[in-house]
Amino acid sequence: MFFDSHAHLNNEMPQEAREEMIKAVQNSQLDYVMDIGFDLASSKLAADHAAKYPWCYAAVGCHPHDTKDMDDMQLAMIKGLAKKKKVMAIGEIGLDFHYDNSPRDVQREWFRRQIRLANELKMPIVIHSREADQEVMDILKEEGAFSQERKSWFPKRPDTQGYADRHSGLCSDSRVLLHCFSGSAELGRQYVKLGATLSIAGPVTYKNNKKTVAVVEEIPIDFLLVETDSPYLTPEPFRGKKNTPPMVEYTAAKVAEIKKMNLQDVAEKTKENAMRFYGIIGK
Repeated sequence: MFFDSHAHLNNEMPQEAREEMIKAVQNSQLDYVMDIGFDLASSKLAADHAAKYPWCYAAVGCHPHDTKDMDDMQLAMIKGLAKKKKVMAIGEIGLDFHYDNSPRDVQREWFRRQIRLANELKMPIVIHSREADQEVMDILKEEGAFSQERKSWFPKRPDTQGYADRHSGLCSDSRVLLHCFSGSAELGRQYVKLGATLSIAGPVTYKNNKKTVAVVEEIPIDFLLVETDSPYLTPEPFRGKKNTPPMVEYTAAKVAEIKKMNLQDVAEKTKENAMRFYGIIGK
């Protein structure tokens, strides 16, 4: 029923805790989980999980926090992992100017190089953006992430609410995903018009998060996914505890409330959107 479009089953944790998280997925209403890499080791583990579990798929890449440790050899190894079966995207990549765990010039360099890798391999891109909204968009544009050539590689997507070509009812898809989107509704509109997709995470359930509620109100459901980013960003009413993929239901329920939709319809629509974005054909 649900697709958690961004989780970290590959996060550093005791093996027993990982097995508990995996068991929780298998006993839940989740149909799919996307295990997202953030460095070379986590990308390898995500690819291993995808090979082992029918419900699991993987993305591989280097998070901006970890770019300080990147080099050409690691990029080549990530490229090799990206060619494995059920590895569906490059990510999560981007810029994080909140923590600055890696120097900003280093973040920029590896962000650009990983966009180029995604373009070379014609793969979807999963973006991490924190306190760097304009620069992330500028770099994506400069590196061709929204180019007509890139859009030509992917089938167009349906749109029932105004962003589509008025003759076909379809619109271009650049297969760029803004994970845990925290920008404004206006920024969200700009991204969708460029062919991007926005993913909504647990913070939409937080009492004072009017900004993300406005995004969900404004952006058509055709362009939204739901995620946990587990073990982080736990939704209400479990905030303060460790997040797990089955808790994506609470984020989907909040989206349904905001959109005045049935929960099952939101679950099915966001699953359909995620499968299209990642290029998955399944149940």
